[in-house]
Amino acid sequence: LIKISVIKYTTKFKMKFSFASTLSLISAANAFVVPISRQAGRVARIQVVSEPAAAVETAAPVESVEEPEVPAVEDSVPKPVAEKIDPRAKIQPGRFDDISYSLACPLLEKPSNLDGSHAGDFGFDPFGLSQEFDLYYMQECELRHARLAMLAVAGWPLSELLAPSWMLQDGRAPSVLNGVNPISFLGIVTALAAFSFLEYSTSLRKVTGKKLGDIHEQDMSLVWKYGVAGDYNFDPANLYFSLGDDAAGRKGLRQLEITQGRYAMLGITYFAAWEALTGHPIVENNPLFHPNALVPIAVVGYFAWSQIYQISDIRNAPTKIEYTKDGEDILRGIERTTNSAKKDIEPKMQAAIKLARDSVEKFKELQESA
Repeated sequence: LIKISVIKYTTKFKMKFSFASTLSLISAANAFVVPISRQAGRVARIQVVSEPAAAVETAAPVESVEEPEVPAVEDSVPKPVAEKIDPRAKIQPGRFDDISYSLACPLLEKPSNLDGSHAGDFGFDPFGLSQEFDLYYMQECELRHARLAMLAVAGWPLSELLAPSWMLQDGRAPSVLNGVNPISFLGIVTALAAFSFLEYSTSLRKVTGKKLGDIHEQDMSLVWKYGVAGDYNFDPANLYFSLGDDAAGRKGLRQLEITQGRYAMLGITYFAAWEALTGHPIVENNPLFHPNALVPIAVVGYFAWSQIYQISDIRNAPTKIEYTKDGEDILRGIERTTNSAKKDIEPKMQAAIKLARDSVEKFKELQESA
């Protein structure tokens, strides 16, 4: 009775672990099974105990019976072979799946839906707008603003350099912050009306069934079925295939467009803010809009510096300036070239200095004799 009561008492606690124990035993069951090869020829021993003094009988060895080998039947159905897709023929999704940070700003986390499949995608979305709104819609909005900004960033300084003074506001381009006169106001309203009509008429356009639309659908078929944002089937100069008539080449040109558009959006914001704060036109006292040697010198200097030095990964503090892969070799090469040039030029310089001194002495002698 005591034994039965103990068993009933402990059963409640054992039931809690029975399911987990059963699974673990099933998974480890093979460890307790003797392989068939070891069972063959093994001696089975049977002990029969009838009395305390009874003898133990031992059974005879069990002979193993070898089963005839059955020849393996090869599957006559061929296995499907994975089709190899040329990475230049179609855009491959998941370009940045192996990293968790933004390439544009490594201190920020990369949203999961920005995997590098689209042009201009560097995983930069600090406000998470690509996850709150439709990604295609966001790309379309960015491209429209980028294209308008590229037109504005060229037209703004040109208007201040070429337009008559009566169209400007104290030499500045007419704008919301700078103010407008009646004529410029009419021009601005006309331009806004034209762009508004373009927005309305193309907002729900169909891109498939057209030349570029069908090409984009094939290029992006591994990513999604929507083709490419900003597609108006417009390429009068046939420049879209200048980097290659394949998916990679077309994506490269779209990459250039959105990159220049982003720079233009920053530039036009700078133009408007500068003129609103200072009251002076952007082309005034600006080296970018007047012929000078400062800009080309700065460009050449930056290019030379970037070949030798680079900024370390900003994710690892402290951030510092370090040599590039070939930076030290370039510096040593410059040093060797400079030393060699000094050795070659030094005797010639000394000879030229001696000649100049002799010429001066002779000139003095001629003056004294005269």
